[in-house]
Amino acid sequence: MAWYAGVDLGATNIRAIVGDETGAVHGTAKHETPQGPAGITVTEAVLETLRKACENAGQKPTAITAAGVGSIGPLDRAEGTVRNPANLPDSIDQIPLTGPIENLIHGPVSLHNDANAGVIGERFYADHNPDNMIYLTISTGIGAGVIVDGTVLSGWDGNAGEVGHITLDSDGVMSCGCGKRGHWEAYCSGENIPLYAKELHEGQETELAVDDPDLSAADVLALAGEDEFADYVIDRMTEWNAQGVVSLVHAYAPIVIYIGGAVALNNPDIIIERLREQVPELVMTNVPDIRLTTLGDDVVVKGALASAINNGCQ
Repeated sequence: MAWYAGVDLGATNIRAIVGDETGAVHGTAKHETPQGPAGITVTEAVLETLRKACENAGQKPTAITAAGVGSIGPLDRAEGTVRNPANLPDSIDQIPLTGPIENLIHGPVSLHNDANAGVIGERFYADHNPDNMIYLTISTGIGAGVIVDGTVLSGWDGNAGEVGHITLDSDGVMSCGCGKRGHWEAYCSGENIPLYAKELHEGQETELAVDDPDLSAADVLALAGEDEFADYVIDRMTEWNAQGVVSLVHAYAPIVIYIGGAVALNNPDIIIERLREQVPELVMTNVPDIRLTTLGDDVVVKGALASAINNGCQ
């Protein structure tokens, strides 16, 4: 039996799995993503997580035929690294990935941004999926993996699909984690929803602790239907999300859009259902089916595994 590995490097957690050529998972491991002091610290955590997944699968790392990685970006695929990740501390300027993992397993490693890994996973594990589809993640950040006519759109540097950095607000009210203003991610990502709530608050009565530095996206979304100001924030966020999704529809003509990431997975009635209501009103072409991801939290790491099985492609 051939063995393969998948790794999901996120801003919050690192996940690794070991599976066989069918995609069945035999071992898993998870580790919090170090917030510094340097990129090599993150690399070491990735290697340790992969070693643990191998151990839990009853295999040595050198038994792995190939590995895939789905990672936060931006990527430098030529170097096999992440460079200046937007949602990690500034001290983390470069995270080596493919070289160290190749040295560990003695085999090839394919590197994708996390959303591209997600769309590869959705296609691989589904009974049937069309050749034109998108996986959209709304989590700490926002990104999309796109398949057009059966081909994953990766870009020459691996950074196609960084749609969270599409400029939706020309006034640039909010600043993104990348430092630029007006990006989709600045209004609707898990990291920035509480900051947007603080920006919108103008003394309205609310149960939200808007002055609390620990205010979270979960705090805002938990008050849907119960707090007038929280509903206002959610309505504005939904409008931005709809504009972003419609831009993807008009650019890539997907038949289906799968949506994942912690914000969507924890709030499907708010994220998915409201997009289903608003997107048709804004689209001038064919309206895609909008669904919650079928793979839950595993979508990126399973996509990375599928990439390894299929020699780095979908």
